[in-house]
Amino acid sequence: MSTAIPTTFLNIGSLELEKAGIKPDALRGETAVVTGGASNIGLGYARSLAGAGANVVVADLNAEAGAETERVINEENGRDCALFVKTDITKEEDIGNLAAKAIGKFGKVDILINNAMNMRLNGKILESPIGDLDQSYAISGRGVALAIKAFVPAMRERKHGIVTYSATQFHYAPPMVGGTVYCAGKAAATSVVMSVANELGPYKETGVSVFCLCPAGVMRFDASKMPPPPPPKPGEPEMPKFDFEAFAKMMTTPEQNGAAMIFSLLRAGELHGSGVIHNDVFKAMGYPFSDPKPVEIPGAPQYRRLTDQELTMVFCYMGAGFAG
Repeated sequence: MSTAIPTTFLNIGSLELEKAGIKPDALRGETAVVTGGASNIGLGYARSLAGAGANVVVADLNAEAGAETERVINEENGRDCALFVKTDITKEEDIGNLAAKAIGKFGKVDILINNAMNMRLNGKILESPIGDLDQSYAISGRGVALAIKAFVPAMRERKHGIVTYSATQFHYAPPMVGGTVYCAGKAAATSVVMSVANELGPYKETGVSVFCLCPAGVMRFDASKMPPPPPPKPGEPEMPKFDFEAFAKMMTTPEQNGAAMIFSLLRAGELHGSGVIHNDVFKAMGYPFSDPKPVEIPGAPQYRRLTDQELTMVFCYMGAGFAG
């Protein structure tokens, strides 16, 4: 079981597995690969996997953060369970090296979490150089396909494995959530992942589950550290005050999303060929989090109005989610 958080430059908090009812040996004997695993959501996934008993291979371009991620995970779990491999997932030779080192250290790979993405590829189609779109597709589409081709055949042979993708959203969203170039790449990867689920066939026959988990608004946001807005220029009206406290309450932490990922992995057979939004995973596991209050619509039956964030995620539902 994970212990105290080591002193580190990584922006991390306490794991949330125990609150979600996840036992420290829930994934014992499993080995997972997490792309983009040295920061934010990917780091939350990697630490949570190790906290649930798995071995973790972190693939990332940031060598400094990756090496520190390996050190932190090993220290907080008290065992040699983490390995960092510097990886450009768009390069076939890098993915081959990742697979060789993962299998060389741990013998097999049971779980593939495709998470890597360049958040700077966040512009509008009409205003961005075409190279941004090429890079978005290279990371999300090509990178995901290369990783799947490297790890899934062995999973299918052993009739045991899970492939998942952090889908976020795949149609236009406000730039703070993901611009159109970013979303186009996410759409490509989501299509690749769902296509592979169909190619593999029923989970009961193959033992390999493929699904998407859709997180959003994941960050460690401290409203108290936000600077005050600049004073208005002469003749201009004062800017309305932004409610950073309310904004912070909308966010979820990487560790909370890590718990949601582990909860989903433990039920992967139910999710094969579909996608699920993290808020619904929180509800399924009875996790304590704040839900938006219902909005009253005058003269109409009372419906719970979807938030803007949820509306950007609607098309991530590629299946029924958790059965029942």
